[in-house]
Amino acid sequence: MGISGRVDQPVLESRVLQGNRPGDPSSRRLPVYLPPGYEERPAVRYPVLVMLTGYGGSGPMLLNLRPWDESLPQQIDRLIASGAMAPAIVVMPDCWTRYGGSQYLNSSALGRYEDYLIDEILPFVDRHYRTLPEAAHRGILGKSSGGYGALVQGMHHPEMFGAVACHSGDMYFEFGYMGDLARLHTNITSYGGLERVLTDLESIRPKSNMFYETMSTLAYGMAYAPNPEAPYGFDLPVDLDTGALDEAVWQRWLAHDPVRKVDNPAYADALRSMKLLFIDCGSRDEFNLQIGARVLVRKLEALGIPHRYEEFPDGHRDIHYRYDVSLPLLSEALQP
Repeated sequence: MGISGRVDQPVLESRVLQGNRPGDPSSRRLPVYLPPGYEERPAVRYPVLVMLTGYGGSGPMLLNLRPWDESLPQQIDRLIASGAMAPAIVVMPDCWTRYGGSQYLNSSALGRYEDYLIDEILPFVDRHYRTLPEAAHRGILGKSSGGYGALVQGMHHPEMFGAVACHSGDMYFEFGYMGDLARLHTNITSYGGLERVLTDLESIRPKSNMFYETMSTLAYGMAYAPNPEAPYGFDLPVDLDTGALDEAVWQRWLAHDPVRKVDNPAYADALRSMKLLFIDCGSRDEFNLQIGARVLVRKLEALGIPHRYEEFPDGHRDIHYRYDVSLPLLSEALQP
């Protein structure tokens, strides 16, 4: 039996992403990690874990070497070899957009990324690999916007997922996003206006923290407040003349906030059905997401939804080492 897994990279031709407004490709690589022994044990079927990246990332980027560290496949190899993690198939979707991300939602401004994940990627994996193709053996996890995506997809699709792990996920939007929203008008003005930011973003130099916070805020707006009738396909969360918050658009953002979505009985029941609901966040998160995690956990407790919550002494970035906690828990929970 081999001591290292194998990564396949089939190209998935998407029907639902065709014709998306930004013009992003509908043909995408789909990295699929197959555990050690996959070839030697042809009768064995495996649980599936879907790994979602944060804003600015994509599935193929998880294959890259990290300086002084492991790639994701190397991390999984180590966990399996040590016996900490049961063998599993790990899928790494590419839901990148021209604006840096999709929040894994369907949006007329970005594309149908929830449908891409649920209706195309998962069936493709079940057709082409020896999966255990039931929700009870399929989990979803991610960090930051990927953690948001994992939690929301678990709420939306309990028929597809039986376990969720959310690392530092976007939630409690008034604390997590408001700082960047308050600077959005100034940043857009500094770059020469919204049209340049949206249509000529490649020319903007340097790609500084200001660029990152501007683009991420606009991408969130495209995911949370799409409007096909608006000039750029979505409604801005701030007034371009004054910079003030547009309260009506902001309420549309808040409807996507997990700490509010859990008030919906259907979403609460979806989380209650999970074999594992794991949430963690750094106690020094730069986006204040530990506050949102605590708010969500209080609601889960009040609703009687089983979960596991951990805070750790770190910030928001470079916390992929926390997969050492979630991957073993997920693989154990999803065993037949």
